[in-house]
Amino acid sequence: MIAALLIALLQAPAPPEAVPPAPDAPATAQAPAAEAPATAQAPATPAARGDYEVGPGDVLEVNVYGNEDLSRVVTVQTNGTISYPLLGEVQVAGLTVAEVQRKITNLLEKDYLVKPQVEVKVREYQSQFVSVVGEVNSPGRKPLRGRTRLIDLLTEAGGFKPTASGDVIIARTEGELAEGQKSITVRITRSTSPSMQDLVNLELPLKNGDIVTALPKSYVTVDGEVNRPGRYAIEADLTVTGAVSLAGGLTRFGSSDVKVRRTDPGTGKVSILEVDLKEVRNGKKPDVPLVSNDVISVSRRMF
Repeated sequence: MIAALLIALLQAPAPPEAVPPAPDAPATAQAPAAEAPATAQAPATPAARGDYEVGPGDVLEVNVYGNEDLSRVVTVQTNGTISYPLLGEVQVAGLTVAEVQRKITNLLEKDYLVKPQVEVKVREYQSQFVSVVGEVNSPGRKPLRGRTRLIDLLTEAGGFKPTASGDVIIARTEGELAEGQKSITVRITRSTSPSMQDLVNLELPLKNGDIVTALPKSYVTVDGEVNRPGRYAIEADLTVTGAVSLAGGLTRFGSSDVKVRRTDPGTGKVSILEVDLKEVRNGKKPDVPLVSNDVISVSRRMF
């Protein structure tokens, strides 16, 4: 089930290859063509699971079988109570749906009914929310419904846009995440065969006040003596040799001596990294991972 939902989230078509510049024009970065956004069918509103904690604004449906006059649709007030026949004001805020059901059952059984059969459901979720922003098709404030996982939220948000990188930041405003962090970044790979780590990430439970940000793709530019100079998205851990390969490899005049121009986004300082493709391929030197906005320049060989 999770794998099927992941495929729906990531079924956006891959960006077209970068278009090389005309022969008489300088090699400049080419922006990817516009793409139609991918959509994922949002699930129907589920019944709240037993661990959903009721809060002010939630609308509850209380059914007492065999006693329809006691069945009601009630709203949790700002003081955390509901008004219920025979019982008056009943404090329910902070209780799970299952606990509310037991409380009403016990109160009715104590003074009014013999073995009442009570069912409580959440009709409208209005007390707990998370926000999803960034590269999703339907960003905004979404209600929590029971145990809401990351994949539930992304599906309700219509899935990723084609411009999404698959990197997602979860920021917790109330409390901390599992290992004491206030935020974490997870990566959802753009694959029809999700990895075990994808499945673990998508099962991450969300809490009230969480802010989920789907990050956009990052790009690098490859210019000089390559067959398809242009702008390419960083997918997974893109390296210099991978970027040169995406650009169609070296031309017949291309040199194995490559320079990477990197600008520090904080200071604006520019550094130049030199990479020898031959030494990397022969295992003598490590390949260089790329970061957003790197410019890879392949020079012409000197004969």
